[in-house]
Amino acid sequence: MTCQQAPRGILVVTGTGTGVGKTVVTAAIAALARSRGERVAVVKPAQTGVGPDVPDAESIGRLSGVTDTHELARFPDPLSPEAAARTAGLPPLDMHAAAEHIARLARSRNLVLVEGAGGLLVRYDGDGSTIADLASALDAPAVVVAAAGLGTLNHTALTLEALAARKIISAGVVVGSWPSRPGLAERANLADLEVIAGEPLAGLLPEGSGRLGRAEFLAVARAGLGPRLGGRGEAGR
Repeated sequence: MTCQQAPRGILVVTGTGTGVGKTVVTAAIAALARSRGERVAVVKPAQTGVGPDVPDAESIGRLSGVTDTHELARFPDPLSPEAAARTAGLPPLDMHAAAEHIARLARSRNLVLVEGAGGLLVRYDGDGSTIADLASALDAPAVVVAAAGLGTLNHTALTLEALAARKIISAGVVVGSWPSRPGLAERANLADLEVIAGEPLAGLLPEGSGRLGRAEFLAVARAGLGPRLGGRGEAGR
């Protein structure tokens, strides 16, 4: 996948941790692909912390208009997938079955987006399987969604190193929630994240994007994501 190509096949969306904007970034990539007339599916291998909040797959559908969404496991407590399954006394996600399901979807879709839970190395089962293992099994590149503020440089560097160690191609770093009033740390991090990634940022989405209507969200996605992810933006600027 070069810098001028929109994503095709299977693309994993992971992050430096929880609450960094993975769902909004997934929805943005899905919205852009749908606007090009592509067949798009979105997979959430495991949803945890199911309570009053709208599940990620439903949020993605509302924002992007993509209705071909798949949630493979659901657990009530807001924990890692492995801990949430264990605490609830439920069987964990079958990662092998998940990989087979995603591979089947990819045969009849232009793009299958797979949104992980938490960070790259969060455990999904007792064997220690992670979203990195799923990306490796599918030979899929991964987008890394990062926070904007303090701490993001270390977390992003560690995530990119973990991808490289597993020979998983990075599809770029996206800042998932850019504040309306960035401070010194946020502004400095834009340049430093590009140094860590060794390339321009793949995108930057403003905070509050997940509360927009579908048409507004598509416009924000187009402006905020770079050509590598199907948009027209230049995040570094």
